[in-house]
Amino acid sequence: MSSIQTSTLLNDLPASERNYMRDYLNQSAETMVAFSKDDACSEMMAGIALTIMSALQDNRKLLVAGNGGSAADAQHIAGEFTSRLMYDRRPLAAIALTTDTSSLTAIGNDYGFDHVFSRQVLALGRKGDVFLGITTSGRSPNIIEALKAARAQGVITVVFTGHTSVDIPEADFVLRVPSAWTPLIQQMHITAAHIVCALVERALCPQSADQEQH
Repeated sequence: MSSIQTSTLLNDLPASERNYMRDYLNQSAETMVAFSKDDACSEMMAGIALTIMSALQDNRKLLVAGNGGSAADAQHIAGEFTSRLMYDRRPLAAIALTTDTSSLTAIGNDYGFDHVFSRQVLALGRKGDVFLGITTSGRSPNIIEALKAARAQGVITVVFTGHTSVDIPEADFVLRVPSAWTPLIQQMHITAAHIVCALVERALCPQSADQEQH
């Protein structure tokens, strides 16, 4: 599409919608900058990456869960581990707890939606595994229950959330994105997940720099 055509399409939008689009992009950029400058976030990502590295080296696995858009993120993250992120390498053990519709509906029907992840954690989680729960609010009951189940199983617990979320005492690691707006929190969650996965990938399956995709 030519620049003239693109400009024409942009001008077809009402001024209020053009402003909304620019404001959204500006807020997104500001959140990314704030996230990049937040030493607490960087420290937390480093700790999470090191913990997952250690677990995978001990033949343990990563379990991931979330609701709505965060359910899609859970699948996305697990896929980056089991397939590849930056370059070809051996698969790394990760399971999204959001994909088995039979388990999700059976558990939801028999025990309630609050337990759709905790029952899976109890079934699949082993001491030394890592559970990553994604909740933008920090209040998702099924994530809270899954964290409790993980701790009972000796599973290391990680939460991705926003900065206004309530305290989550059940979690070993809590990554708080410096935003209160769900879309921007979700954007940073997948950015953080990519960084963590890349650090794990580079440590456990080192490759030369020219093999990385940019």
